[in-house]
Amino acid sequence: MSRTEQQVPVVIIGAGPVGVTAALLLARRGVRTVVLERHRDVYPLPRAVATDDEVRRILQAAGVGEEFAEIARPANGLRLLDARHRVMAEFRRSEHGHHGYPQTSMFDQPELERLLREALARNPQCELRSGVEVTGVGPDTAGPVRVTYRDDDGEYELWAEAVLGCDGANSLTRDAIGATWEDLRFEERWTVVDVRTNADVRCWEGVDQVCDPHRPATFMRVGEDRYRWEFRLQDERQPVRELIAPWMPPSHDGDFEIVRETQYTFRARIADRWRSGRVFLLGDAAHLTPPFIGQGLCAGLRDAYNLTWKLARVLGQGGDERLLDTYESERKPHTRHVIRLAVAMGWAMTGGQDGAAALRRRILAAACRIPGLTAAAGRDLSPSLTAGPLVRRRMRRGLAGTHCPQPWVALDGRRIRLDELLGDSFTVLTAAEPWPALNALAHALGARTIPVTGLGDDGTLAAWLRAGRVDAVLLRPDRVVMDVVPAGRHDFTDTAAWAALLHTTRSTLPLQQTAEKSLLRSATR
Repeated sequence: MSRTEQQVPVVIIGAGPVGVTAALLLARRGVRTVVLERHRDVYPLPRAVATDDEVRRILQAAGVGEEFAEIARPANGLRLLDARHRVMAEFRRSEHGHHGYPQTSMFDQPELERLLREALARNPQCELRSGVEVTGVGPDTAGPVRVTYRDDDGEYELWAEAVLGCDGANSLTRDAIGATWEDLRFEERWTVVDVRTNADVRCWEGVDQVCDPHRPATFMRVGEDRYRWEFRLQDERQPVRELIAPWMPPSHDGDFEIVRETQYTFRARIADRWRSGRVFLLGDAAHLTPPFIGQGLCAGLRDAYNLTWKLARVLGQGGDERLLDTYESERKPHTRHVIRLAVAMGWAMTGGQDGAAALRRRILAAACRIPGLTAAAGRDLSPSLTAGPLVRRRMRRGLAGTHCPQPWVALDGRRIRLDELLGDSFTVLTAAEPWPALNALAHALGARTIPVTGLGDDGTLAAWLRAGRVDAVLLRPDRVVMDVVPAGRHDFTDTAAWAALLHTTRSTLPLQQTAEKSLLRSATR
């Protein structure tokens, strides 16, 4: 018979990077979590090896930005090579991206998981229960959600206000809510080889994609003496040393350790639904991305950042339940776009072995010689969010739905990253001195109003607002621009669309409270 425990705010199933990051982000907003994980320790073998500057900003928000910097290695970008390893195209990535970090960083996933778990252990709002098997989620009701699990001592059940399924491609949570896979038509078997060696490996400090239909491959340097190769499987098996010979010195008798050699099926899939009531899917439970642009883990961490601030607002600050609907409506189109980019890169690499494959490669090679094309393709892999209740986009290329840049700013004689100044809630950034209506609206949201002049950021934010032709922006807690005040106007473009979703129970002075209620009431008419 199961032992029933008291209700907890949030149960997270899976203590991989997505699940633990979600727990840390919720903890910063005062939401307690219990994380259930079947493994007793961090999975010891390397899996994900690349991340981008947006996700490094998320790790900063989770409180592990500095620790991650110590294990990360900036990368130059991506090169496409032909079958003879001649460079067809080079997509450079900057060491100073929009989010304040290198646009591409290499890392060892077990090291990332260890520092995330260390942060989890230090946080009293988080509890990790490892070595347990989750056996059930649901049923789907309007009230708390039941989660059952067992360990060596027996069976238990928890009741949660919300459940986050971060339990991977074979997700029990996905089955529990009745979600099914949509196949995006890419499936290939590859072998992945991680090597540690002191050899002088030929490397440009970036990622190489070999566009050879007979032996497509990916190569990258992960650490000081760590390298990864990925090869599409053929009918015949070749020894590892033969496969990696084109990158190695002609004769090498030094250290050479195969850390891991395994086979994966790379797939492109997306779940048809990511939510049922208060049960949500995140990461590989919701989508599978081929690894060719290094966005698999990145997509899962973006899920966590998008959902956690909304969930915290609903659970603790009077946010409307409809706010949670925007998780899937925002993240699913974004993820589909990224998966299609990865599939396109996969087809550029492999392209099949028919007569059209050679033509496709010639077209690719010719396209890569067009001035400016590779530079444009090498920009952010993360598109802006589509228009919706929390993205009030009036212009196709406006700031709404994009991320605010993160320059270094000055505070009390110290240089800090912008997000350390902004805090964890909403923020109004304005190019001019705040006016009364702007201050009232900001106060109703629990937001800070910050003029961008005098921040010591070398004018980065002022130039960004000017380029967007706005006098002020409203930033969500995930640093996405929700709404703007166009240049020359004095109010946001569409307050009525989002005000009702974000109403708050925070206490204020009576006169202020009356003014704020009046403002929000008029905005939602």
